[in-house]
Amino acid sequence: MFRDMRRSKQQLTEAECRELLSNEKRGALALNGDEGYPYAIPMDYSYDSDRGCIYFHGAAEGHKMDAMERDPKASFCVWEQGFIAPGDWAYTARSVVVFGRLSRVEDREEKKSCLRMMGQRYYPSEELVEKEIAAALDRVCVLRLDIEHMTGKLVHER
Repeated sequence: MFRDMRRSKQQLTEAECRELLSNEKRGALALNGDEGYPYAIPMDYSYDSDRGCIYFHGAAEGHKMDAMERDPKASFCVWEQGFIAPGDWAYTARSVVVFGRLSRVEDREEKKSCLRMMGQRYYPSEELVEKEIAAALDRVCVLRLDIEHMTGKLVHER
C-alpha cells in the first residue's frame, strides 16, 4: 500500500526516524482539505514511541477538524535544520514522513497525560504545564496520529 523509497541509499533506519521525531519540535500535518485541496499546517507535537503515535493539540473546531472528520488519513512531515559540512556549500539534512489515521483523544486521563507530555517539551517548568492543563483541559482538543507507515531520508541538497 505504501511506496518504497525510490532512492533507497538515502533511507534512514527506523531508529534514526524515531530519534528525529523525538528531538524535533515542529512539523507539517497534511490532510485532505476542502474540495479535495491538500491542507498542510505547521504543528507542535509529541511523539510517543511506546504507543507508536504522535499527539497534537489545538482548537476543537476549524479547518483541521473538519478535514479530519471527513477523512482521518493524514501524513506528518518533520525535518531538521541540517548542517553544512566543512568545505561544502550545500546543506545535508534528514526528514521523516509518517502516514496514519487521526482521531480525537476522548478519555480525560489520556488527554491529561498527552498534554503533560507535550507541555514538558515546550514549557520551562512543570508548574506552568500543570497550570495550563488545569486552565485549558475542557476546551482543548488532543489528536492522536496512529502511525501506519514511516520513512526517513538523508539528503545532501545539491
